[in-house]
Amino acid sequence: MDAGALTLFIAAPLLLIDFVIRVIAIIVVPRNRRPTSAMAWLLAIFFIPYLGVFTFLLIGSYKLPKRRREKQAEINRFIIESTEGIERVSREHPWPPWLESVVQLNRNLGAMPLVGGNTASLNGDYEASLDAMADAIANARRYVNVEFYILSLDRTTEPFFDALEAAIKRGVTVRVLLDHIASRRVRGYRRTIKRLGEMGAQWHLMLPVQPLKGKYQRPDLRNHRKLLIVDGAVGFMGSQNVIDRSYNTRSNQRRGLQWKELTVRLQGPIVAGLNAIFITDWYSETNELLGREVVHAETTAGAHSLDCQVVPSGPGFEGENNLRLFLALLYYAQERIVITSPYFVPDESMLTAITTATQRGLKVELFVSEIGDNALVHHAQRSYYEALLKANVRIWMYKAPYILHAKHFTIDDDVAVIGSSNMDMRSFLLNMEVSLMVRGRSFVEQLRQVEDGYRARSRELTLDEWERQPLRSTVLDNLARLTSALQ
Repeated sequence: MDAGALTLFIAAPLLLIDFVIRVIAIIVVPRNRRPTSAMAWLLAIFFIPYLGVFTFLLIGSYKLPKRRREKQAEINRFIIESTEGIERVSREHPWPPWLESVVQLNRNLGAMPLVGGNTASLNGDYEASLDAMADAIANARRYVNVEFYILSLDRTTEPFFDALEAAIKRGVTVRVLLDHIASRRVRGYRRTIKRLGEMGAQWHLMLPVQPLKGKYQRPDLRNHRKLLIVDGAVGFMGSQNVIDRSYNTRSNQRRGLQWKELTVRLQGPIVAGLNAIFITDWYSETNELLGREVVHAETTAGAHSLDCQVVPSGPGFEGENNLRLFLALLYYAQERIVITSPYFVPDESMLTAITTATQRGLKVELFVSEIGDNALVHHAQRSYYEALLKANVRIWMYKAPYILHAKHFTIDDDVAVIGSSNMDMRSFLLNMEVSLMVRGRSFVEQLRQVEDGYRARSRELTLDEWERQPLRSTVLDNLARLTSALQ
């Protein structure tokens, strides 16, 4: 066989396989997928077919395994049955006329009711927030439920771990959930789990990637929630992980990066809602359905009483609960929207909702970090700035070396949302998140003060400045934006 025939003999099957891959991709990839995401995957498969197909098979599905989705459905039914009639919502201060439909939306999607009689206080001081959580644990008498995306033992967090150990010695039940991949990739992971085991905590990994143990799903599906519940009476949630604010990486320390967070301390019936989220995740990882652990939490009446609703989201649910909540509020807003998100990579629906808000005459502000800790995400985020600025969205860039990692937004003077969810496609589709919707002017005023603090430490990005950026930055931003659609 001469060289030409040999080449043809080898090339023909490869060309046939390449053609078959492309045809199958056109049929399979777009199914039940956003058009932008489908187009990005098809481009990857068409330009780099073998690598593209391998990557698609590895991370192309954003659904959890079937059994985990069935567990989510079971726990949703449990939550609906066990929370019926606990709303206790006050109507002394008139609701915005649209709010009831948003409450019903959240109830249908995430099963959690709106409950009244709550109090909430914000804490934006990193170490003071950890101290507040340790103090709450020090007063525990029955149980402490801990759930964090990243839980790491270091010099900053040692008092938190000391408080857990002391609670166990007092006879308090301590349960701990930590995300497997996120916690494992930070320094001190083995030291952390060793300490949890030695103190006698009941601990488990969330969404473990352990194929040899039969535990596997798409490896970048993560549980991004941050929760602490003490005796059902006090709860904490927000953006902050339990780790030093540099995240203990050499690159962060070399750049002097410091994370800026916001947590909320809650008391009242809503704490049972936070605990229900923990119970859901505990059941998913252990097959143990905890008792309701009910405490008759004291309610607060009067002007500072807050109505709160927990909104869980993630690939265990049929819809994108957090995105649907955000979109509803953006369209219902009448005067002002202020968004804070460290990773702002919206899908088309959110970008349309935000730009529509400015076209309706609303004032819209966005707080982001001046610099990023993740280059790919930071450039993808930057790719949206031009459209936002041209739509008259004011963009405030929190000055380096701080990473503004807080996640919240306010709607008019009536409603606010705070939690673990970023406004990006990862949080909408891939991460398990928890958000808290709050109705109450006193809470919105607290967040307004936080926003004022951000504004004082930020510089405003103008359209003139943006249009002077070099071409190479535009190219990088647009390439990053394309890859962000590979969900």
